[in-house]
Amino acid sequence: MDFLAALALLLVTAKTLEWLFERFELHPIIAHVLTGILLGPFVLGIIEPADELRVLAEFGLIMMMLYMGLTSNFSAIAQNTKKAVVVAVLGVAFSFLLGFLTVKFFGKDTTAAIFVGITLGNTAIEVTSGVLVRERVKRVVSSILMGAAFADDIMAVYLIGIITALAEGGLNALSFGVLTIKIFTFIAGTLLISEYVFKRARWFYSIVRNLNVFFTFTLILTFTLAILAQWVGLNQIIGAYLAGLTISRLRERKDPLIVTRIKLNELIEDLEVVLTEFFMPLFFIYVGLMFNPPLRDISLTLIGALYLAAIIGKLIGCGLGARLFGLDWRDAIAIGIGMGGRGSLELAILTFGLKAGLIDQVLFASVIAVSMLTALTTPILFKAYLRRGRLKS
Repeated sequence: MDFLAALALLLVTAKTLEWLFERFELHPIIAHVLTGILLGPFVLGIIEPADELRVLAEFGLIMMMLYMGLTSNFSAIAQNTKKAVVVAVLGVAFSFLLGFLTVKFFGKDTTAAIFVGITLGNTAIEVTSGVLVRERVKRVVSSILMGAAFADDIMAVYLIGIITALAEGGLNALSFGVLTIKIFTFIAGTLLISEYVFKRARWFYSIVRNLNVFFTFTLILTFTLAILAQWVGLNQIIGAYLAGLTISRLRERKDPLIVTRIKLNELIEDLEVVLTEFFMPLFFIYVGLMFNPPLRDISLTLIGALYLAAIIGKLIGCGLGARLFGLDWRDAIAIGIGMGGRGSLELAILTFGLKAGLIDQVLFASVIAVSMLTALTTPILFKAYLRRGRLKS
């Protein structure tokens, strides 16, 4: 099929399914991935994952990571820093362990088990924030949830670097130490510079005032940090995410007229339209197009086991983390449920792992199914738990 015709068909189908899914309060990511699965080689075979679509999808991924950084908030974790970090770390640890053991139990190799464990360790901040937008909960629960989801993103950035090293030939003690130093030097250096540029530098005010100049500056910074990240041996999406994260620090700038916050919000709103209507759907559609495992090899048992590992890992790890700081079991369980969603970052990691040969099509398809199931069930489970009337604020 002609490229433009294929592109039009994919977008129209994806947006139609998204509109239908909204009526049932289902996450739009599910509609986009299903579009690729339906029109791609796995079902109808109308459209192939061609190079042109891959390029657009990769650019969409860069822009999506920029947006995720822009919508993150440093102050979200400040109120309950220790609690949020411990909750996040334990949630990642238990999810990784259960995911790793599950994959090994089904006879896969160690590298694939490590990869899936890392993938299942992250929480989708967009799912967590969506849960909190729809439901009112105690302030301590909401602040820990957002803070822990933010800390999860930082850990995901680190783990993506480890995945990249695995794809390039494995890790030993020396290379692991060098990689760790490079990752944290790159992250810390970027955030340190942002402290002076975006929070304090007076000259930056002239850039922010003109939205066109501000938008151009944002794109330049995004691609510069993406290239630098690749140059030091990390993944490009790390640089894109950090570009958005550093610019988001404009919220912390002392500005009596709040001009910087207004311009930042305008930038995010303009980006959101382009992203939600074009680039983000294309990336997730491409993920669906790549979904083509041998039908005979798909294991519902594996999908079910990985889903339980993903949900239980967060419930136990995050719940125990909350309990360590004196929260009662009801609040701890709410936090464990709220941290259960997976989404965009997991699918980005999966796509990278499949291309790098770290996982096969069966694991790729299984974890995609798990990610969509968690994005679907987390809001439902959280809302059902709140209906018990124990956590309403």
